Amino acid sequence: MTGVEPSAPDPSDPRWVVRDEFIIEGANFSTMDGFYDEVERVFTAGLTWRIGRNLDAFNDVLRGGFGRYEYGAPILVTWRHHAKSERDLGADMVAALDAIILDDQGGHDCLLVID
Repeated sequence: MTGVEPSAPDPSDPRWVVRDEFIIEGANFSTMDGFYDEVERVFTAGLTWRIGRNLDAFNDVLRGGFGRYEYGAPILVTWRHHAKSERDLGADMVAALDAIILDDQGGHDCLLVID
């Protein structure tokens, strides 16, 4: 486990209010290239180019402005089959990805639910 425990939104917590949900489906990939394809499918729309295949690019995409939500908009990221992703990508890599999602200094406002 990455240290991020499975969680569910608490409706009384104002951080959970008015957030569009974006679902990373761990069953859709087993490699980092597949992960970036999933990120592109989930977080972008209408691009005529492909996103970068690196952690900095992933952070940039989370900021928004790539066709699915406005730049800087608060979002909820649900990562389904998270444990499978840990097995496929490695616990250290998934921990790094979780940290990027949760990093409020990264220029984005994301909450993470692990399913």
